[in-house]
Amino acid sequence: MDSVIDMAMVEIEQVHKFFDDLHVLRGVSMTVDKGEVCAILGPSGSGKSTLLRCVNVLEEIQAGSIHVDGTLMGYRRDDRGRLHDLTTKEIAAQRASIGMVFQRFNLFPHMTALENVMEAPIQVKKMKKDKAREKAVALLEQVGLGDRADHYPSQLSGGQQQRVAIARALAMDPDLMLFDEPTSALDPELVGEVLAVMQDLAKSGMTMMVVTHEMGFAREVADHVVFMDEGVIVEQGKPAEVFDNPQSPRTRDFLAKVL
Repeated sequence: MDSVIDMAMVEIEQVHKFFDDLHVLRGVSMTVDKGEVCAILGPSGSGKSTLLRCVNVLEEIQAGSIHVDGTLMGYRRDDRGRLHDLTTKEIAAQRASIGMVFQRFNLFPHMTALENVMEAPIQVKKMKKDKAREKAVALLEQVGLGDRADHYPSQLSGGQQQRVAIARALAMDPDLMLFDEPTSALDPELVGEVLAVMQDLAKSGMTMMVVTHEMGFAREVADHVVFMDEGVIVEQGKPAEVFDNPQSPRTRDFLAKVL
């Protein structure tokens, strides 16, 4: 049994999330193994982005549990098995091993691309400035922006800004990368450059959870596809199974509309 636990990077068990009376996640359970790319598909409002935010403790869950690399996220259990909320500082420490890339790039507008990537390692990890600079330069090269290091976000295209955001997340050496519809705010001709960086990241063995509308990426790059609707997982499996032979009428209907 231990080997199964060792393989799992993310374990989500019976998670429920409410926003007031709105029941957004209704008993969601799934596992993402280390080194696996999990694509989460579904219509708007199905709970996909909320699920990612719960993994990163940006939202509090009302029931169930989420473990990342064996660590219970957002809570600690006492000797009697009771749960206690973690402090803001403790949650920040948990988040340090998770990189998250949002729809909107959330870059600091007054900082260059290089400074944006350097910021978290210096502030959070107390990395020396010259070491952080060296690392940031290498990461910008990795995402194809070595020649844009001194540009401010306003001088970059949307696709370039999103690639800086990916480099910034990677600067913290995360064990897990979360992508929340990373291409949905981009012009169509810029989508490919961001997906290419994500594909390279997948090849390097990074564990990734990707909420996306990019069906080609989900089919070709993902190891595991999850289809959500109305706060539940309707269907999940290998891309070939879900895309070519969906079992649920709801999945079939969704794929017929988007493919």
